Amino acid sequence: MKLNNQDMPEILAPVGGKEQLIAAVRSGADAVYLGTKQLNARRNAQNFGDDTLRDVVSYCHARNVAVHVTVNTLVRDSEMREAENLVGVIAESGADAVIIQDLGINAMFAQMCPDIHRHASTQLTIHNLDGALAAKDLGFSRVVLARELSLKEIENIAAHCGIETEVFVHGALCMSFSGSCYMSAVIGQRSGNRGLCAQPCRTDVRCGGKEYALSLKDLSYLDHLKELSDAGVCSFKIEGRMKRPEYVSATVAACRSALRGEPYDRQLLQDVFSRDGFTDGYLYGKIDKNMFGRRH
Repeated sequence: MKLNNQDMPEILAPVGGKEQLIAAVRSGADAVYLGTKQLNARRNAQNFGDDTLRDVVSYCHARNVAVHVTVNTLVRDSEMREAENLVGVIAESGADAVIIQDLGINAMFAQMCPDIHRHASTQLTIHNLDGALAAKDLGFSRVVLARELSLKEIENIAAHCGIETEVFVHGALCMSFSGSCYMSAVIGQRSGNRGLCAQPCRTDVRCGGKEYALSLKDLSYLDHLKELSDAGVCSFKIEGRMKRPEYVSATVAACRSALRGEPYDRQLLQDVFSRDGFTDGYLYGKIDKNMFGRRH
């Protein structure tokens, strides 16, 4: 959600730690998403302790920036007491929304903290209208759509689902649908669905004479923000809670410029982080070998 009344879509920035938080806010983000020390999909980020979350929210709200807290992993039965405590911490912090994967956690927030906005994480792999309608029925106020959708698919969902839609506009692409990859868990016992993905797909896997056959370029839709806005998308999300403050600052500033129809520094974006440049293959159905790249 946005704290201002502007008609333009929200720019939602990734925050892995204090320096990234400051970079996002100072560079013009409308909202940030971040995790606590537990039950989030980026456990190796710096993240924020229970005792600092309230201060983070106060800092952001004083600057008209909303805070979305990630609780976007699958939760074991043995962790339900921990999850209950976390719900209380988030509620007391004054955060604006939570991003959820586990439907049991969704029910817990609905019961214990019904006033906070609940967003269906991309980890839920919602990729069609029926999925978005199911999320609405479960009480979600927003759905973070799968990265693999085309512009026409996004437009159809946004027009008919009856809740807000959020779309990734810049950052890393997984070879697998979000929330459906077990490669890291099988190879190295580090589950991506538990916040510990080791990114084995980025190594030099070879197939049919092709090197790095599982590594996709980073997504970038900054040249297409008007089309996405016209399609009904309300939030433009930047991937990257594991990335440096310089990345956060550069991507937020570029997104802000692009949203205003102004030029942005594409070379700077490649310099701060890219894998052989960027791709918009999914958005326009150009799904081919040109989508593959690696970090040199």
